[in-house]
Amino acid sequence: MPIIPDEKDWTWVLTRVCPECGFDASTVTPATVPGSVTNMLPRWRAALRRPDVAERPDEATWSVLEYASHVRDVFSLFDRRLNLMLSEDNARFENWDQDKTAVEQDYANADPAIVSAELTGEGEQIAESFAGVHEDEWGRKGIRGNGSEFTVMTLAQYFLHDVVHHLHDVDA
Repeated sequence: MPIIPDEKDWTWVLTRVCPECGFDASTVTPATVPGSVTNMLPRWRAALRRPDVAERPDEATWSVLEYASHVRDVFSLFDRRLNLMLSEDNARFENWDQDKTAVEQDYANADPAIVSAELTGEGEQIAESFAGVHEDEWGRKGIRGNGSEFTVMTLAQYFLHDVVHHLHDVDA
């Protein structure tokens, strides 16, 4: 049975603590973003070594492997968005259909070792990209296809919530 697509607008996590995972965007600062990413990488690698990595806990929930594949792609996507925001005024980026990507990229049948290496590489890359943001660039703007407006800072917060929340999902 296919996963029911998540069509919620998660931008509310920028103003309130997430009741599911406890993420509090107000605690994120430019100085904490890179380390937050790199500190999560060992937990993702450990999750990908689980013997049941490819098993869904139920029909409506992704497996650890599928979540990790998604997070790898989140790292890559948000790195592109960050760099677009840093290079273009009022950068625009399209919405991303994560569920379509999961099917097209066959997350469920990926090789966990390959996903682990790719997730680590993409995670290190986005951490490096956020580490390179200059103080005067954190207010630069970008607009998602649905009209949601982000600054580099709120993009970082939104991005970090996604990764933290999915670690919560796989640890639950």
